[in-house]
Amino acid sequence: MKIAIIGGGVIGSLLAYELSHYEVNIVLIEKNHDFGLGVTKANSAIVHGGYDDPPGSLRAELCYKGNQLYEELAEKLKIPLKRTGSFVVARNCKEDLEKLEELLSRGEKNGVKGIEVVGRDFLEKYEPYLSEEFEYALHCPHTGITEPWMVAITAVKEAEKSGAELVRGDAVVGGEVSEGKVKYLQLKSGRKIEADIIINAAGLYYHEVANIFGVPTPQVYLRKGQYILLDHKASEMVKHIIFPLPSEKGKGKLVVPTIDGGVLLGPTSENLPEFTPEDVSTTLEGIKEVIIAGNELVPGIAKPNWIIKSFAGLRPETQKKDFFIENSDRVRNFVTVGAIRSPGLTAAPSIARYVIEEILERRMSINLTKRVSDKKSVPDSFRVKESDLDEIAAKIRNDEKYGRIICQCNQVSEAEIIKAIHEGARSIDGVKFRTRAGFGRCQGGFCTWKIAKILARELKIQLSEVRLNEEGTALFNGKVRV
Repeated sequence: MKIAIIGGGVIGSLLAYELSHYEVNIVLIEKNHDFGLGVTKANSAIVHGGYDDPPGSLRAELCYKGNQLYEELAEKLKIPLKRTGSFVVARNCKEDLEKLEELLSRGEKNGVKGIEVVGRDFLEKYEPYLSEEFEYALHCPHTGITEPWMVAITAVKEAEKSGAELVRGDAVVGGEVSEGKVKYLQLKSGRKIEADIIINAAGLYYHEVANIFGVPTPQVYLRKGQYILLDHKASEMVKHIIFPLPSEKGKGKLVVPTIDGGVLLGPTSENLPEFTPEDVSTTLEGIKEVIIAGNELVPGIAKPNWIIKSFAGLRPETQKKDFFIENSDRVRNFVTVGAIRSPGLTAAPSIARYVIEEILERRMSINLTKRVSDKKSVPDSFRVKESDLDEIAAKIRNDEKYGRIICQCNQVSEAEIIKAIHEGARSIDGVKFRTRAGFGRCQGGFCTWKIAKILARELKIQLSEVRLNEEGTALFNGKVRV
């Protein structure tokens, strides 16, 4: 049996990984040059606690399960995971305290363990910089943070080891439906791919892919979230994820430690009037909102000289505000995994298992046979920045390039960059997301050209051919002499 997955974000990538444990042939098709660089790239990177989603919704069913599966995923794939814990903070007033109790009740109905309402003494002990306005909070110790794109990149790498074919830089633009089934997918390159089962996990574009094959899906709306990234110095002021009380617009504007030691503020929550999936612009008004909200939670955290970057991400929404994961009655071998709004990153591991166990095996009556595991465990990743001097010295003895630091901000060595290129990085962003080179204070101001030279050398291409990411993003507009 051959299964084609459309979309190499965190959902499609984990689907490929989970399906690689079965006796099936897999082809994963990603239209971008790399995996995890769509919706997966720009969000809060939170492994949510599971207490906020409406009981009875698919979001609630899959969020807490996904949270718990991250432990296993981190162990098997060696992806970064920090259980920072979180506080949803409230003032000492009737309205706030009722909302806090409602959240606690929701969590208990969703089966979430270990959450509790705590008071000011607890907050002062663990978050001394939190605004004194907040006297109570819902504490969730198992909320965490991760690196979403590395979940996707690592998952597809492991799927490939089991034989999955990875297609990137090519999009599904058509296909043929015959006798109620998709016969083949037509790619932009002209290639045709035949498969027994098609899984549409195309992120923001899931309804467009479904439309190609006449599969009805809910109307999708886009919601934009703007963020700012703060310098590592801000991490001295916050250790947990700090949420305000949620509203109809969502979970609110947060203060979030990042996996590499920075702090994120945001997001805004803006409904876009039209379907404009390429619109990831930021605005002065949006950034002001984020700064004000961050300072309300942790006064003084948004210091002007700590702000190093702004960016925006988009989330697909539907009127029901729930995930849409269905097999089609009209096209019998077509499955849609769409409307993956928050907490999509958290739920991703359980969504992958839900698609296999609930959709493919139970509803579509497909007999999948588990593969006898011959996988070797994923080796621990090595980062100069996270290693002690003895470990670094040992690495340098075997390869002196571990001693050449290319990214000063995040202390990324030439050897780490070369390894990333040999594992699939084909652009500046490909290196950045795998190694964190360019993610630091200078945002690549000092290291980008050095990384470009390494890319050109390792890929045996001209320096003028090195791209930031997709086609049309070359760094130089002609021949370069260095």
